[in-house]
Amino acid sequence: MLPDSAYLRIDLERTGRHLEQLIRQRGYSVKDIQRILHLSCPQPIYRWMRGQILPSVDHLFMLARLLHVHMEDLLIPSYEAPEDMAEEQRSRVRRMIAYCLEYLRIRAA
Repeated sequence: MLPDSAYLRIDLERTGRHLEQLIRQRGYSVKDIQRILHLSCPQPIYRWMRGQILPSVDHLFMLARLLHVHMEDLLIPSYEAPEDMAEEQRSRVRRMIAYCLEYLRIRAA
């Protein structure tokens, strides 16, 4: 359980490095992933790996199956506690993140 003053977000850079590591450990190249995910070019994959963007939920789902991990194991969390955020807003953010994680868990099952 997170402390009330903290909320969870996805660390884009660490997630990108993690995705790249998993892809390479399983013996896939960027071209392989591009072909498997039916992407017209490899640029989105490089952007994922650089932590510029996240894969869509559909791509996360396919990557999880391909890499034999749960979807949420592809994402690296980062905890923050912004002092200027109102408690009501922090509460909404925590609920939204919990909902997203549950959605990902259900989709992966």
